[in-house]
Amino acid sequence: RGDAEPAAKAPGKPVDTPTTALKSPAAKKPQVDQPTTMLKVGGKAKPAPAEQEAERTSKFVALKPDLKGPSARVEETRAVPQVGPERTTQQPLPPKPPLDLLAELTNTPPPPETPVRTLVRRVKIWTPLVILLVVVLGVVQAMRALPQPTLALTAKDSYTFQGGKPDIPWPADGQAALDVQGIGSFGSSGSGKPVPIASVAKVMTAYLILRDHPLKSGAEGPKISIDKAAQDQSKAGQESTVDVTQGDKITQREALEGVLIASANNVARLLARWDAGSEKAFVAKMNAAAKGLGMSGTTYTDPSGLTNSTVSTAADQVKLAKAAMQQPVFREVAAMMSYTDYKGTYHSNWNQLVGHNNVVGIKTGTTTSALGNLVFAAKQDVGGETRMVIGAVLRQPPGGRENTILSAALDHSDALIRAAQGALKSETVLKKGTVVGYVDDGLGGRTPVEVTEDVKAAGWAGLKVRLSFTSGTIPHTAKAGTEVGSLTLGDGSSAGAVKVPVALRADLAEPGLGAKLTRIG
Repeated sequence: RGDAEPAAKAPGKPVDTPTTALKSPAAKKPQVDQPTTMLKVGGKAKPAPAEQEAERTSKFVALKPDLKGPSARVEETRAVPQVGPERTTQQPLPPKPPLDLLAELTNTPPPPETPVRTLVRRVKIWTPLVILLVVVLGVVQAMRALPQPTLALTAKDSYTFQGGKPDIPWPADGQAALDVQGIGSFGSSGSGKPVPIASVAKVMTAYLILRDHPLKSGAEGPKISIDKAAQDQSKAGQESTVDVTQGDKITQREALEGVLIASANNVARLLARWDAGSEKAFVAKMNAAAKGLGMSGTTYTDPSGLTNSTVSTAADQVKLAKAAMQQPVFREVAAMMSYTDYKGTYHSNWNQLVGHNNVVGIKTGTTTSALGNLVFAAKQDVGGETRMVIGAVLRQPPGGRENTILSAALDHSDALIRAAQGALKSETVLKKGTVVGYVDDGLGGRTPVEVTEDVKAAGWAGLKVRLSFTSGTIPHTAKAGTEVGSLTLGDGSSAGAVKVPVALRADLAEPGLGAKLTRIG
């Protein structure tokens, strides 16, 4: 036959129909089993040639009716609008958020953002960081060095002796000052203005020589050569001197005896040249030392005090005397009633009070322009302790038992000494075992401390003495009874002040972990 008719449609199978619908070139054509039209040729059945290839290819079913003419061409070339960013192989799309990716995979949309979910997410993120920070801070706080423990006073910081103030016989003329070393001052009289002090200036000369060339108790010290100036001045006869010869040598101690006992001006100047190279350089040292001791009303212009331009006050000279009397050799020489020089000449102490009524010094000074002056020191036993009365009288006119400027200074000084000695008494301020303060560990811990013996103070009626703590390095831990410092009564000076040890009443322990962790600063 000619063209074979297509085989009858298989029931339930779609029929492929020619179409002009666009086909994706990359689309694969699925194989669809179709009935094959068989031709009978020469008694044998063969498939029709036309359908052998055509039927092996699947076709898209047109979703729209076939278009003819121009409309079909427009439909075929119409651009498809782009949705979203342009997709290229060179510029990949940015990654989507994890929740969006999870939603695509699970086909579950991300939950809507709410304040609660935002808070929960932040808590989950920051909680581990905060915990780590707290742990680090805790370790740092626990490992930090502990503050140094300190002593704090809880007892009253002063004590006033009972009774009315004593009557002090102040001189009517000039000026005076009276103290008890380490305890306090009776006060002063007069204007307090700087006045010439004559040979009282030699107290500073002797003080500086011993400060810069210290001697042990009883020692003679180095030899000092006598120069021509010292020899010539000793022959002048117009001032207080000691006879010396150029080329001879005297010990440092003998030179000090000549200055403090015989009041030798030539030896004072000799010591100045020996120490500083010149009298001018030594005078500069004198003024510097005065400033260091708080002697604001004092000016030195020569080592001997002979010039009227060397001026001071009674209160300033008491400050100097208290410092000088702390040197052993100064005390030894000032307390001598006399001495014999290297040539065998005997010299009596101009301070005739020495050796009587426990008077142990210190120095006289008299000229017609400066009048009578004396700086004095005397001892007094009070409550089993030795106290030192120190004072000064300046610019005393002729009077006293001999009606001279020297006797006037001596007599007024003697009256002041006896008044101070009579007024001194001892009182028990605190009993042994009294809690007077605590050790502060610096982190809130307080361990009480107590005095280890009765606290007895020397003073006079109406005197107010100060109480204060002194301590060294206090340990962080210690057993009860360990001494951690001392309670000081008085003006705080190293000489004469009462110092009683204080000890822990309970064990001193390191601060606990809680205190270490919560400390600030």
